[in-house]
Amino acid sequence: MIRARIIAEARNWIGTPFHHQGRVRGVGVDCAGLVIRVAQEVGLPMREETGYSPIPDGVGIMRSCDEQMTRIDGYTLGDVVLFSFGPHPQHLGIVGDYPGGGLSLIHAYAPVGRVIETGFDAIWQRRTVQAYRYPGVE
Repeated sequence: MIRARIIAEARNWIGTPFHHQGRVRGVGVDCAGLVIRVAQEVGLPMREETGYSPIPDGVGIMRSCDEQMTRIDGYTLGDVVLFSFGPHPQHLGIVGDYPGGGLSLIHAYAPVGRVIETGFDAIWQRRTVQAYRYPGVE
């Protein structure tokens, strides 16, 4: 039940413009803000994170994830995934169920300029550094 609520809440943010350290649905959000605000909206304990640069250093984002969520092997619906586009982790997304079948990724993606849902394809899977489970989600 909670996993479905996480995905539904994440989808409520689709179309919200990308804005570094934004936290307001329909106004602006970044990938970390999406993960934090989705958790808060469904009643899961996640503290706010601020003060990070537009291009995360990798250490801070992973430390924050490790402190607030549980590392897991693999991932399933409603889990959070940390990605790297280079030498350091720098992007987060929430795993959903793609309407056409398979898994999806719901994320605030700067190159597109908004929150989107895409297929969680082989390209995204290769970029995966670590998966996390929100606190209180079994």
